[in-house]
Amino acid sequence: MTVTTNLTAKNTTPINPVVNEEMSDAEKAIALRDAHERKEILKRYNALMRSAYPMLQKGDAKLIKKAFLIAHEAHKEVRRKSGEPYIYHPLEVAQICVDEIGLGATSIIAALLHDVVEDTETKLEDLEGQFGKKVARIIDGVTKIKAVMGKSTSEQAENFKKLLLTINDDIRVVLVKIADRLHNMRTLESMTKEKQLKIKSETQYIYAPLAHRLGLYSIKSELEDLCLKFSDEKAYNSIKESIEKTQASRDKFIEEFVKPIKESLDKLDIQYAIKSRLKSIYSIWMKMKKQAIPFEEVFDLFAIRIIADVPFSEEKSTCWRVYSAITDFYTPSPERLRDWISLPKSNGYESLHTTVMSSTGQWVEVQIRTVRMDEIAEKGYAAHWKYKHGGRSNNIEQGFDMWLAKIRETLENKDVNALEFMDEFRSNLFNEEVYIFTPNGELKVLPQGATVLDFAFEIHSEIGAKCLGAKVNGTLVPLNHILKNGDQVEILTSTKVKANEGWLKFITTSKAKSKIKAFLKEDEKKYALDGKEIIQRKLKNLKVDFTSENLSQLADFFTCKNEQELYYKVGKGLIDHTEIRKFVEFKEDENNKTKVHAADAKQFKEQIKQLKEGHSDELVIGEDSDRVEYSFATCCNPIPGDEIFGLTTVSRGIKIHRTNCPNAVDIMASFGNRIIKARWASDKNELYEVNIKIIGTDRAGLVNDVTRIISSHAQVTLTSIAFKGANGVFEGDISLGVHDNHQATELIERFSGIEGVVNVYRYDY
Repeated sequence: MTVTTNLTAKNTTPINPVVNEEMSDAEKAIALRDAHERKEILKRYNALMRSAYPMLQKGDAKLIKKAFLIAHEAHKEVRRKSGEPYIYHPLEVAQICVDEIGLGATSIIAALLHDVVEDTETKLEDLEGQFGKKVARIIDGVTKIKAVMGKSTSEQAENFKKLLLTINDDIRVVLVKIADRLHNMRTLESMTKEKQLKIKSETQYIYAPLAHRLGLYSIKSELEDLCLKFSDEKAYNSIKESIEKTQASRDKFIEEFVKPIKESLDKLDIQYAIKSRLKSIYSIWMKMKKQAIPFEEVFDLFAIRIIADVPFSEEKSTCWRVYSAITDFYTPSPERLRDWISLPKSNGYESLHTTVMSSTGQWVEVQIRTVRMDEIAEKGYAAHWKYKHGGRSNNIEQGFDMWLAKIRETLENKDVNALEFMDEFRSNLFNEEVYIFTPNGELKVLPQGATVLDFAFEIHSEIGAKCLGAKVNGTLVPLNHILKNGDQVEILTSTKVKANEGWLKFITTSKAKSKIKAFLKEDEKKYALDGKEIIQRKLKNLKVDFTSENLSQLADFFTCKNEQELYYKVGKGLIDHTEIRKFVEFKEDENNKTKVHAADAKQFKEQIKQLKEGHSDELVIGEDSDRVEYSFATCCNPIPGDEIFGLTTVSRGIKIHRTNCPNAVDIMASFGNRIIKARWASDKNELYEVNIKIIGTDRAGLVNDVTRIISSHAQVTLTSIAFKGANGVFEGDISLGVHDNHQATELIERFSGIEGVVNVYRYDY
């Protein structure tokens, strides 16, 4: 079907602007550009309608066109950072919703209009009147929070919380938001480096794991790859080039590997397809980083996927027949068999995974599934919904419903701080799972790392609150015993047991956390009220105002997450109230200094601009220390040459982190409004500590070779050195004082050339 429209509707401009001889060359160029862009807009709209046509109901096409025209008019004067018309973005988001997620008309309309309320004067009520409550609810869920935040509040966390709370109402909100984020990541080149890092961190922190949990594996992999591209382009390009260079040999290997499998499958008289799936660039990079190995040593670069086209009733037996055919030729590894057909993952993923030894001595992962399973694996929730309503719902298809029930449990406790909410959500819903049985054989699904106490609260909150211990497979174990797949657990209770704070240290599920916190809440309220009174009285005696700003600074001084935690700790005596005087003295001392202090990046940039007479709003490390208080984060130990950023704090100046700091993703995703630009000055007089790990085979004289290289660098100082060896293998830790990361890189390269050295890398404590 060919779908066409025109932009000559009410309140829109015609598609072909008039070009005449009276126009200047500049005016003609603009008119021609506008004509070209309108044709491109029309082309993208028609492509969207062609893709959506198979799933549209009567009247849907008319509503989609109406939404498109409203969006086009609303965004007609707006351009993206790339210079393209803004309407390209909602059109592409809608296209992703259709092609890559499999959503229908309601989501398409919401995708087209998702920025209209946030970026224009259009009211949500107006859109609800034209398109209904479902569309309005999705648009509202995707729209960012505009309320003014407190200084100690994370705007991103509040937005994430708002987004996730909509799962209770309509999960399409999250799916449209993921589509929106995917297109933003695909077009991130036009943004500043600072903005790229912030958006990349948010994506890596929440959107990629969320896509994974919803079964959108292709989108999750692309998001992670793009995150790597914008955080470490050198590593991204290096792996990409290595993949391209090895393509021919990989293709030849796969062709030889699948040849006997095809011959065997042809005899089974089933329809099938064989595909190879390359590991994502990000996954390869993570494996290289985790195992400290080069690209050449990553053995599982790809997997073979066999997809059988059989009726639903024959799926399970067919997959096992295919497994049998494969293992007739290749020896499987018993430890690497994963049966997600008998027990699907809670996000609906079904597949049979095995790893077999090829004739060339290389391990190869083989994934066996059906067409239905493959579609669910690629399109996640939307595909599951399609099959569920197609009359194929059974126990296997209930994974998503179980997962959504878990989400609703997490969302029950809406009163928690937004950052705590995000931590709980991530820790409980992005982990792998374990399957545990009750004494009666009832199956319970818990996150990996769940303990006996988690299981007790999973059964019932009262059982959890009185849990004394448990019998796991008949053996008595304590509350903090970590459960494994297939364990059968009998909970032991006692009326003398009472929930306590110590339990929070070894539980993993949000259900257990929220229930324990609820039991402790009454005590906490009492302590917090006492603490608040103590602080008010103490500040009054010290002639300091009891204001929100002073309380935020006081909480930061005592490293509390928020004011409520400060009240509680003071009330319970964990913070001695006499220490408040030290804060006041510290504050007075800081106020006497001329250095810049600011609670957020915007404030800081304005103040630093004034100091520099408007020339720059970035912090220059090595030049601005007399005007700005900053310190280096111990979690990543930045040195000159490293890409860096600053994190403003309420009372302790600026913390400087590397952009690839282990905590950078969490920081940027949670405190984007506190991030500032920072760079190194050219001055190289200072020395900075760097830690280097050396691993290899032991031999006489090896340590001498290492120290000789260090001593040959006159500008490098040795802080500490420690080597240990066992069974012919050694590991060395060296701390050096260097001027920049170029010196560190040069030393690492020279250490790598020492005989017997297998691996050398920089690390952080």
